[in-house]
Formats: sequence, C-alpha cells, structure tokens
Amino acid sequence: MLGKSYDTVIISDLHLGSQVSRAQDALDFLRSVDFRRLILLGDIFADLDFSRLTKDHWKFLGYIRKLSNPKHEKEVVWVEGNHDHGLTEVMSHLVGIPVYQQYEWEFAGKKHVAIHGHQFDSFGINNFHITRIGQAFFLFLQKLDSKKKTLARYLDRLNTRWLRLSAQVGDGALSHAKQGNAERIFCGHTHVPLSLERDGVEYYNSGAWVDLRCTYITICQEGVAIHEYDPEAFDPSDSGQERSETVADTARVAVPAGLSAAAAH
Repeated sequence: MLGKSYDTVIISDLHLGSQVSRAQDALDFLRSVDFRRLILLGDIFADLDFSRLTKDHWKFLGYIRKLSNPKHEKEVVWVEGNHDHGLTEVMSHLVGIPVYQQYEWEFAGKKHVAIHGHQFDSFGINNFHITRIGQAFFLFLQKLDSKKKTLARYLDRLNTRWLRLSAQVGDGALSHAKQGNAERIFCGHTHVPLSLERDGVEYYNSGAWVDLRCTYITICQEGVAIHEYDPEAFDPSDSGQERSETVADTARVAVPAGLSAAAAH
C-alpha cells in the first residue's frame, strides 16, 4: 500500500458495461490507496443496459458501496456524466452515495470544482442524436474487436483528437471556474489526462479507465498531481494498513444532479 495519504482522489470514465472498462484495475487501485474523499467524476456507466455489467463491474460497485459506509470515514461522491444520465437516481440508492451535477469544496484555502465536462462539448450538445448513435456503434464494435480491444481504443483516441475535445473542454472549464471564483477545476469526459493554467485558475482532466493507460488525480497539501496507474505499484491484498490522519481545511458546497450551481444557491 502507498504510504502517502491524500485528501482527495479523482477517477472518471470507467464506462462500466463496456468491454473496454478496466473495472478490476480501478478496484485494485482504490483498495490500495488512502484518501479522505473519492470523487467519481462521471461516465461511471457506458449506458442504461445493466445486462452488460460483468462480475468485475459489480465487484467495483460493491466496493464503492462498502466505502460509503460511515465507519470507513471516507466521503464518496459521484458527479453525473453524460453517459450516466438516467441512471443516477437508481444507482445512487443502490451504491449508497450522493450524485451531483457539480461538486464544490474548499481545501488548502482554495475553492475546488468538479464537473464532468460534457457541458463544454459543443459537438455533443448540438448533435445529441448523432452522439447517441455513435455510442451504440462503439459498444457494438467492441464485440467484434480483438481481445485487447485495440481498434476500439484507437477509435476512442482518434475521436477525441478529431473533435479537439481536450482543448475545447479545457477552455470551457477554465472560463466556468473563473466565473465561479474557483481556483481549481476538474473534469473528465475527454479520456485524455491534461493540466492547464490560465489567469490564476488551474484545470485538470482525470483521463479515463478504458485504455491501456489509466490515469487518476490526487490532491493533498503539496498540490495536485495526475498519475498513471501502474499495476506493479499497487498490492490489492495489502489494504489493512491504518489510515494516517490528514488535516484538511474543508467546507464543501454540493450541487445535486440536475441543478446548476446558481439554482442550488
């Protein structure tokens, strides 16, 4: 187990129900890292079809439910993604965690915002039906692909580059944070890890857990870091180490799913 204890860990875009989801790796990671708060930053599911969920996918959800038990003294929140729409109300009860459209908290004297990022994807917003058809085709393609899903993962990366999603979501997120007087903003959606800074505002993208390269974000007193998951660095069997105490200046404002930050206030 890692010796370092984090205030917050962020992962996104697991796409449970898809054949490219690396749910077991995500589970091994969470079992082996210490944190006060876990943010599931959207697109935890691929679509509304529960029949696609595998044993590993259900194991991941079971562990999230376990983490949400108050005796573990960990805060677990789920920020709604575009693929999660229609599932959040049911699944939040099933796994026992709250779901938000946007989540805000204070740490180390800075205002932090977590929002999935599809809100800044103009192509997805303006071409909703085309996007849905594309998502269905992508899931079908995974059935025909090789065991390692090489083609599906390549097309996923190509789609991000073609739509220039990384730059678009980053620009939109930075503007959104500036308007809300936040110093840091975190997104997923693009499947590409990225950090940017503009006008005193920091932007971080957590990447995804659907490719050969899986990434996550950690936040502690030393700052924010994007890490690449390395299975060799994590031992899922070593999860019983006592959790070290961390001192966090925390006061959160959570925005329920379906509400804007302004509406919540």
